[in-house]
Amino acid sequence: MAYLPMPRLCTTSFISLFITTLLTSTLSLPEELFSLEIGTKIRSDKQSLMSVASDFGNLTKSTPAAVFYPSSSHDIAGLIHFSNIQSNPFFISPRGHGHSINGQASCPDGVVIHMESVGQGRADRINVSVANRYMDVGGEQLWIDVLNAAHAHGLGANSWTDYLHLTVGGTLSVGGISGQTFQHGPQISNVLELDVITGTGQQVTCSKTHNQDLFNAVLGGLGQFGIITRARIPLSPTPEKVKWIRLIYTNVVAFTRDQERLISVDENERLFGFLKYLEGSLLMEQGLIGNWRSSSFFPNNDMERMAQLMTKHRLTALYYLEVVVAYDEDIAAEVDQELELLLNDLSFVPGFVFTREVTYVEFLDRVHDGELKLRKTGQWQVPHPWLNLFVPKSRILDFDAGVLKGILGSDKSKGPILIYPMNKKKWNSEMSAIIPDEEVFYTIGILRSATNGNLEKMLEQNKKILEFCTMEGIPFKQYMPHYTTKEGWMEHFGPKWDKFLELKMKYDPKGILSPAQKIYAFLLEDEYII
Repeated sequence: MAYLPMPRLCTTSFISLFITTLLTSTLSLPEELFSLEIGTKIRSDKQSLMSVASDFGNLTKSTPAAVFYPSSSHDIAGLIHFSNIQSNPFFISPRGHGHSINGQASCPDGVVIHMESVGQGRADRINVSVANRYMDVGGEQLWIDVLNAAHAHGLGANSWTDYLHLTVGGTLSVGGISGQTFQHGPQISNVLELDVITGTGQQVTCSKTHNQDLFNAVLGGLGQFGIITRARIPLSPTPEKVKWIRLIYTNVVAFTRDQERLISVDENERLFGFLKYLEGSLLMEQGLIGNWRSSSFFPNNDMERMAQLMTKHRLTALYYLEVVVAYDEDIAAEVDQELELLLNDLSFVPGFVFTREVTYVEFLDRVHDGELKLRKTGQWQVPHPWLNLFVPKSRILDFDAGVLKGILGSDKSKGPILIYPMNKKKWNSEMSAIIPDEEVFYTIGILRSATNGNLEKMLEQNKKILEFCTMEGIPFKQYMPHYTTKEGWMEHFGPKWDKFLELKMKYDPKGILSPAQKIYAFLLEDEYII
């Protein structure tokens, strides 16, 4: 969609308005708010405030003025409208399952919306249309509940996230990626329609053909333009069982070459219909033993063999490719034959093929099993200084040498490191999500947990990784971005920055929504004024 650059006068006016909002926001909320019907759903007791003061990252603490527990989308619209008409509007931030990393869903001195309250006790928030192959789901619903509701009819979404205990609105505000993205695109590329409450309190239905600019802005828009209260997700038939395969590599060139071969499978090839998932990971030496991702899949004697393989090749890490193919009883022989042809075409270490047969639902919800194990040991609640990047294919070997083998080469921290490719053509360039300008790019997920007082070291390593990429001219983009300067955000959005500002001014003119992203906070002596 073509557009003209926004006039500088308009941009300047918007900046002035936003700075005024930032400087005049105070801890106290207007007394009139509590005289409204929605005022009875606002709490400021210590327990409510502390429940939203931190998130999964556990890196920041931020206390809002209050927490709002809505019963409906109309409640949310009423709150936003009330703030918008005030001469001194207050900030509002929706919070789903609180799985953000750097406090992106927090709202200092404002109101956090407890989104999951909307769906409590309401069966009407998930509706499956079997005949039309789609489902309407509330933005506050968890993807695991979406999976279960659709699977009851033999259907499912085309694109999931690795961890399903996240809200629909939350992942659609970022992108939503997994090992299915190479084939079907991110979750934001698999949405038919949205209901959105804008920063003025308007409830708007939007799609690719109706209110298209809002539709594209909200998907991947980091909560800046509106709050998703309903999403229409297309459905397709799902298999009952899958073969879950892990292949071990010692060589990064073979590892990346095989991944790129698999994501280039043409829709006319027979393999396309069977291949359901592809992700690559780095298996660090210290992650072989005591890591739930390893111990839940690899037998102990095989982990010993992998340790010996590392020693033999003088490696601190192995690579493994995770492939899932569909497996129904009536085509079992056919799948086995295709799988054999697939494996013969790949360059993994001979003798290091590991296969499990599980139901499709068990595979999709596999991370939750790990969550339960980590909760028992208290490791789920530790800080998570995650770093997620998109790196173009042309520089992935440089990244491997400088970061995975260099900066992280001797790292002893716990947590998976993901590395797998995606196809740019599966993303909609008109949406707000930002990816590298190359046909194939890699997702790098450095998903470590600070379990031994090593948080500062991890944060310093993350900083070094970003500095390395910048110094080496690697045109990376952050996924779940976190920047601390206006220049950082402008560089992140690149040519989309002015359009982003224009849409922000149209749909959230007073800068009310999701202030903790700090995209529209402006600098004072090179530091944010909030």
